[in-house]
Amino acid sequence: MVLGFDEVDRSAGAVAGGKGANLGELAGITGVRVPPGVVVPVRDYRRFVDAVPGFTALVEGLPASAAALRAAIEGTPVPADLAAEITGALGTGRYAVRSSATAEDLPDASFAGQQDTFLDVPPGEVVERVRTCWASLFTDRAVAYRAERGLDEGRVAMAVVVQEMVAAEVSGVLFTADPLTSNRTVTRIEAVHGLGEALVSGRVDPDVYAVRAGAVSGSGETLSEAQVRELEELGRRIEAHFGSPQDIEWCLAGDGAFSVVQSRPITTLFPVPPNDGGPHVYLSVGHQQMMTDAMTPLGLSVWQRTTPMPMAEAGSRLFADATPRLRSPALRRAFLSVMGTSDPLMRDALETVLDRGFIPLDEQDGAAVPAVLGGGPPPIAADPELVQELIAGTRASLAATAKGLAGLTGTALVEFVEADFAELRRVLHDPRSARAFLSGMDAATWLDEHMREWLGETGAADVLTRSAPHNVTSEMGLALLDVADAVRPFPRVVEFLRAAPEDFLDRLPALEGGATARRAIEDYLDAYGARCVGEIDIARPRWREQPTALLPLIVGNVDTMAPGERGRRVEEGLAQARAMEEDLLTRPRALPDGEARAAQTAAAIARLRTFIGYREYPKFGMVSRYLLYKEALLAEADRQVAAGVLVDREDLFLLRLDEFAEVVRTGRLSAALLEERRAALRAHQALTPPRVLTSEGETLSGSYRGRDVPPGALVGLPVSAGTAEGRARVVLDLATADLEAGDVLVTAYTDPSWSPAFVTVAGLVTEVGGLMTHGAVVAREYGLPAVVGVEGATTRIPDGARIRVHGSAGYIEILDHGPSDRAD
Repeated sequence: MVLGFDEVDRSAGAVAGGKGANLGELAGITGVRVPPGVVVPVRDYRRFVDAVPGFTALVEGLPASAAALRAAIEGTPVPADLAAEITGALGTGRYAVRSSATAEDLPDASFAGQQDTFLDVPPGEVVERVRTCWASLFTDRAVAYRAERGLDEGRVAMAVVVQEMVAAEVSGVLFTADPLTSNRTVTRIEAVHGLGEALVSGRVDPDVYAVRAGAVSGSGETLSEAQVRELEELGRRIEAHFGSPQDIEWCLAGDGAFSVVQSRPITTLFPVPPNDGGPHVYLSVGHQQMMTDAMTPLGLSVWQRTTPMPMAEAGSRLFADATPRLRSPALRRAFLSVMGTSDPLMRDALETVLDRGFIPLDEQDGAAVPAVLGGGPPPIAADPELVQELIAGTRASLAATAKGLAGLTGTALVEFVEADFAELRRVLHDPRSARAFLSGMDAATWLDEHMREWLGETGAADVLTRSAPHNVTSEMGLALLDVADAVRPFPRVVEFLRAAPEDFLDRLPALEGGATARRAIEDYLDAYGARCVGEIDIARPRWREQPTALLPLIVGNVDTMAPGERGRRVEEGLAQARAMEEDLLTRPRALPDGEARAAQTAAAIARLRTFIGYREYPKFGMVSRYLLYKEALLAEADRQVAAGVLVDREDLFLLRLDEFAEVVRTGRLSAALLEERRAALRAHQALTPPRVLTSEGETLSGSYRGRDVPPGALVGLPVSAGTAEGRARVVLDLATADLEAGDVLVTAYTDPSWSPAFVTVAGLVTEVGGLMTHGAVVAREYGLPAVVGVEGATTRIPDGARIRVHGSAGYIEILDHGPSDRAD
């Protein structure tokens, strides 16, 4: 009934559980010493629980029944023959009795600390401890952990490892990749005197050592440098055998030999993009696009077809390989300069890598600086007709794509979508389009720099951009105020929308004023329904598909805004911009060469007002096309469901576009592939992507340096001038936003879909963002003080706290932590 370590290996997870299988595999590696022991396999657990009263019903009642289930297991005797065999396999020493669940020590979930382990157990108590380990499969924390990862309770079982205790003089853990930086070339070792349990439980502080490129750093009394090197070599041997970075528990006995008592994958490391083995530096696309969540396989493949440059994939995110730009002296200077303005955290992270010579300069590289880095042709003069022509061209292209998709099915449909990406890229990356919005951005920089130098005026461009024409992102926020105006006269409609069902549009006409409200919402969806949170992933539900996401914002506008608010805001913005323009054209005339300066200023203002709003349009055109593709592909997925090829239409999102094309062509699909994709996506969703990632696996987020801010202030990047003070509302899901006038919105990131919330709040704080990301652009147009790139803002700022946002200086003060502070 029990198995020796020589009878199991890594393929035996279903028999011996994760820990048991790994120990059996370890015992078979040449040069790795594993204390002897046995595995009480899963079949014994299943035989035992068959005798537990009400076991099946209790499992079905989880999580509420967890305590009762544990009590039932602990009250059931272990079968006598099994107890005898376990006891017969033991000697006279002491034992470690360790839980070894089938869902444990997996590549995507370690389950560390979820089930029980007992050390220094005398032989007479081992059987009882085995039963307690079985019961620990259903601790509250283990049940919750499995639920978070979507694991089926009915398929989870428990083996138990019984292993001889080593009389350890020193024990510890060894990570073959640095768990702090994720660097795969760094080994980190922690060591304590005696048993490692004191280290794992956090009762003592360990000695810490690191080995990088053969150099040992750190110090302590527990290990010599030679022993550190021996451990590092041992860890690399185990890592090579398992094929992934390992978290290894080890001990050192009095004979001077190291024993390994456990090894499992390190599941918290961010994956490394596939590469050629040379040094590479990757930049997070999600941080630049204001969407750091994991993307679906379809979303990744669609974005890869959209971008003009190939991008690396890791952790279900996209990364741009910056290595060529960092090798070239001219490109590196220009790139770091632009990054320093737009995202100082990313620049700081890059400089940390570059300062240690990770990417050497190629002095022979004479690459020209592209326009996006400040090179290329000079800005173009203000030309409103160019903007109108570009917008009309995008609309015409979208109409042609919609017409081309109509009526297509099967292979012809997918082939049309794949071919249409060339048209998407043509429109999105039209050189005239880039010159237009780059000219607007250049004008903003010129105005801020020269007005500060000439007049001491800060934030001039922020005011001049207010109510700029053709800004589709800010316009869609304002347009939702019109929807509120249409709904407001009908109290029954307003109350219905506060908690409306998914089919609310169909039900609205039955209410007084419902037809008017529905028409207003439908018109809004016709204009902006392609947008949603995380819109660069085509799989995300669009507002057209899930209009309930807009209801909290519509009702919030009804509650907090007066009728006609859109018109007032537009006129107020225009008046502020005109006043600033008049001021900036008047004051320079009093300076030397005043007329020339005024003329330069007028030209820059004209460029800014003409082009800066268009900065938002290309992406709007892209996501509008994404919705056309998505609707057509989902219709085809429905046909594949009807044919029995797909089980669910949304299985489409777990396939790359070329894979879906193959499914449509052949009528075949691997269920195992879909399950693998689901598991990977679940695991990746739990990871936090870094701003900068190296080919060594090192993750860097950067830091702000040399900033003079008050004690306790949270530092970020100033992107929209002014000061705002109000109640912090920490919002992680726009669909559940509960915002009132004067609140400060605190969130992880804001892509264009968040702009309707900007009309309500007084200030904005985000964890991710840059000077020219969409949220920053719209915040400036709305006159909303904003600080972005604030590390940990959603956890460091309590919901309901009173805070002050310094949008010009780039920091946030927490004035009090909420109602309890004020009550005191």
